[in-house]
Amino acid sequence: MTPAELAEQEKHLFEVMSRQRFLKMEGLSNEVPFFIYPYDANDALAVAKARRRITNKLKQKGIIVHEINLYSLSIKILNKRRVLNRLIDLEPSQDKGDFCELLQGLLDPEEYLAPAIRAELADEDFDIVFLTGIGEVFPYIRSHNVLNNLQSVVVGKPMLMFFPGRYDQSDALGSSLVLFGRLKDDQYYRAKNIMDQEA
Repeated sequence: MTPAELAEQEKHLFEVMSRQRFLKMEGLSNEVPFFIYPYDANDALAVAKARRRITNKLKQKGIIVHEINLYSLSIKILNKRRVLNRLIDLEPSQDKGDFCELLQGLLDPEEYLAPAIRAELADEDFDIVFLTGIGEVFPYIRSHNVLNNLQSVVVGKPMLMFFPGRYDQSDALGSSLVLFGRLKDDQYYRAKNIMDQEA
């Protein structure tokens, strides 16, 4: 993505999210207020800077963003469970598949991630949730699992997932998240591509 294209996307994101229609979740026809911002993983650093600028500009308009970084949250959960140091010691000698399976159990979205996110959001006053760190937690946390488990957690506010990959949508094949543009996750039907939203 060229700097000009990113600037145009940043402008679009800000304009969409600063509208009352978006904040009040109007026109969703009882669908969950989840949105995806797909971007090329090669642009991750530029997108992170754009995200910070958008957050600051929204704050200037009195719109508060609460960002949940899945990687940071995972570290926090593993620390709280007092297993992080043991995992670090164990990792070099473990089979990669077995280690991934162990992490999947320790960070199960339904049992651990969703409750941790619920607790974090309960203490905050915010208007929009940004979900980040998606690429950093692959393959032990899958984005479609997180989204499915957040439907009863992030309620009454819109949520935007910053997704390093493609969000393919078609009437014939349904919708699917393609991480890094290569790894097809399970199908996920309920989120909207924020780039398709009217600014």
